[in-house]
Amino acid sequence: MKLFRKHKSTPGLNTTATSDISFMLLIFFLVTTSMDSDKGLGRQMPPIELDEQEIVQDVDRKMVMTIRLMSGGRLTVNEEKAALDDGLRRMVRHFILEKGRSHIIELLVDRDADYESYFTLQNHIVRAYKELRNAAAIKKYGVPIGECDEEQRNSIAEAYPLRVQELTNNMQASTR
Repeated sequence: MKLFRKHKSTPGLNTTATSDISFMLLIFFLVTTSMDSDKGLGRQMPPIELDEQEIVQDVDRKMVMTIRLMSGGRLTVNEEKAALDDGLRRMVRHFILEKGRSHIIELLVDRDADYESYFTLQNHIVRAYKELRNAAAIKKYGVPIGECDEEQRNSIAEAYPLRVQELTNNMQASTR
């Protein structure tokens, strides 16, 4: 007698639910993941005016604070060594208060300067303006600048205008 072996077939996996689960996980991660938007410096560049020529004006050098950022994070303010710390912010704030609306902050940035030093410098300058504007708003309106309405903020911004001229090391300032 011959014995026949039964060939057992391997049962297949039911994969119909796998695609549903994968799709639901994809949706879950898309919904729960936060998308950080890139933040940059709040600067508005002047529009390109091809027909008009640049007007060169003579500026009193006493009204200009020259901040030079060199490679390696080295910094000078009006040709004197300075550090990228809160002292720089205090110097900028004092200069703006002393010179008034006609001040100019001239930034000379070396092309080899690192980005971290550059952004730290920009942050100190912006914080100096914010502190001045906030103090002026509290003095004039009794509330911080963040709680002022648009008209009040504009009047404070006119009192302390952001007057920063930025140049690279190879460029010559038009204020000289």
